[in-house]
Amino acid sequence: MSDTPKFEVIDRRKFKAEEEEREAGHQPAPPPEKPPSPAATSGPRLVESAPPPRQEATPAAAAAAEPELDENLLAGMPPPTAQESKEQKTAYDASAQRIEDLMRAQNPAMGAPETMTFDHLVQQLYVSAMIQMGAGTPSGERARIDVFGARQTIDLLGVLAEKTRGNLTEAEDRTLQAVLYEARMAFLEVTRMITMQGVKAPAPPPAKK
Repeated sequence: MSDTPKFEVIDRRKFKAEEEEREAGHQPAPPPEKPPSPAATSGPRLVESAPPPRQEATPAAAAAAEPELDENLLAGMPPPTAQESKEQKTAYDASAQRIEDLMRAQNPAMGAPETMTFDHLVQQLYVSAMIQMGAGTPSGERARIDVFGARQTIDLLGVLAEKTRGNLTEAEDRTLQAVLYEARMAFLEVTRMITMQGVKAPAPPPAKK
């Protein structure tokens, strides 16, 4: 069994429906059960010990500790209705606006937040891939290259290009194709350097079980 933590997808609409039923019937939520006192219990008890000293995570351990998203849970989760999506979008926009107003009150000189566009998404993936391939490393420091992470990010750009084909403006498609080309060329250079110089490549992430 893998020790890799996994995301748990929870349908929050179920809890919302239960809360509305309690409010409609004026039924208070059941109080939490009070744990028995140590004197009232018999048998062995759990003794909490001090946590072990913190250790620096190695790249391999960090990769193994990355949470996994169970795709089966998402596949079995019913999609929201149009009304639910509309209400959620309205609540999301209102919450974002409250945060913006709060920050603007503390910093009146703050400009309006930049509107996110398709180009921002493409650029974000490109920058992430380049950083994973060692770009931006301070002078004099050894670049930390995440070959497998870079490949996954570049493959995401490929998925984006495939799924949006025929649905982009000419400028958006030109930007995406140029970014994908540059990222793949950089990946070829990094992998060629690893092969020629005999650099030890990082261990791949553990396979999903």
